[in-house]
Amino acid sequence: MNTIIEPFRIKSVEPIYFNTEAERALIVEKAFYNPFLIHSTDVMIDLLTDSGTSAMSSNQWAGMMQGDESYAGSPSFFRFEKTIQEITGFPLVIPTHQGRAAEKILFSILGGKGKYFVSNTLFDTTRANIEFSGAEGVDLICEEGKHPSIPAPFKGNMDTTLLKKFIEEKGTANIPLCIITVTNNSGGGQPVSMQNIKEVRAICTEYKIPLFIDACRFAENSYFIKLREEGYADKSVREIAKELFSYADGCTMSAKKDAFANIGGFLAMRNEDLAQHCRNLLIMTEGFPTYGGLAGRDLEAIAIGLNEVLDEHYLQYRIRSIEYLSNKLIAAGVPVMQPAGGHAVYLDAKEFLAHIPVDQYPGQALVAALYVHGGIRSVEIGSLMFGKYDEHKKLIPAQLELVRLAIPRRVYTQSHIDYVAEVIIEVFNKRDEIKGLTITEEPPMLRHFTAKLKPIESK
Repeated sequence: MNTIIEPFRIKSVEPIYFNTEAERALIVEKAFYNPFLIHSTDVMIDLLTDSGTSAMSSNQWAGMMQGDESYAGSPSFFRFEKTIQEITGFPLVIPTHQGRAAEKILFSILGGKGKYFVSNTLFDTTRANIEFSGAEGVDLICEEGKHPSIPAPFKGNMDTTLLKKFIEEKGTANIPLCIITVTNNSGGGQPVSMQNIKEVRAICTEYKIPLFIDACRFAENSYFIKLREEGYADKSVREIAKELFSYADGCTMSAKKDAFANIGGFLAMRNEDLAQHCRNLLIMTEGFPTYGGLAGRDLEAIAIGLNEVLDEHYLQYRIRSIEYLSNKLIAAGVPVMQPAGGHAVYLDAKEFLAHIPVDQYPGQALVAALYVHGGIRSVEIGSLMFGKYDEHKKLIPAQLELVRLAIPRRVYTQSHIDYVAEVIIEVFNKRDEIKGLTITEEPPMLRHFTAKLKPIESK
């Protein structure tokens, strides 16, 4: 059977507001060519992010009605805690209002000037929280992950040779934490193999460096392991996830991804001393340790969602639906990250808009073009998001120039995805008309959220 149907029925709907291409051209101009500055009601298909945009289930909504809003010791927290302990094996669970709050707490304690956090690839807020502490984030992606058009089963892996070399160069004392992001969001949503996690664990043990998992999409990564890695085909995704976490000392998670929740996150770990430091900072910034900036109803929704995401019928549909869009684009000659990732399709903007140099932000130019042509909102993951400046204010470009089309969970149907493919192919066929962009205003950190840009006029 070739057709993979959605493993759910639609019970409630919300409208999509339609507008014209001429209207969208004015909207994107007024938003300074930044999709974050566009009102959501002006977007037809919103693929800006899969964070907090999922459709919750009827069980999650019912669970929210049971949320206990006691300030301390709520039963909703203990259900939340027990669920995370059962899935991850980590005994110490600290709720936060979202994933970046967990990162802020962790890196405020472990970071500081002269410190390095090594990873397969850090995402935007993770890197920003590291840098805000005065430390430096270092990406050690495997060689396969640097080549978007060449398929490989686990392009999210960390380069273990480079990891050992970096530790030897900088010294164990200067590396407080190693982080593996699953799946590797900045690297095209690509999975990390269990073998790679084991190898990284062995190196971290040798050098006495703690290992944490950025677990936003742990279920999707676990399903890829089941599909692609020898020895895991007959294991359940729950068993694979439990093994994955067993090699780590802790994790951070935004529950806005693989827990289907609209808000929430957590820190989980084994080290009681570190956990106590985290709880102390949590009380100052988030709230009491049994609610951590969340309402009891949010804790209930997360606990239910973490179990729902491990349903293998759902994961089969999720991975196949991303693959479906990717394959339609590949058949039309559109350059995309191959193979398809777990939560998004990534366009290779450097190849897509080969006539636009990287210092004119081809990814952002493509994001604007997709919105104007079809009302699709996406996000650049390239030199606007991750680029730096040298001492002469010249751009140091990112390793990859990608545009991510993140698919919210349980939200869009196949006809929506067919429409997305049609728009991308149409834009690709007239790509030579797209102009590069220049920044007119930007903040010092996380500039992609609020930067203002304008087209570069032809000479």
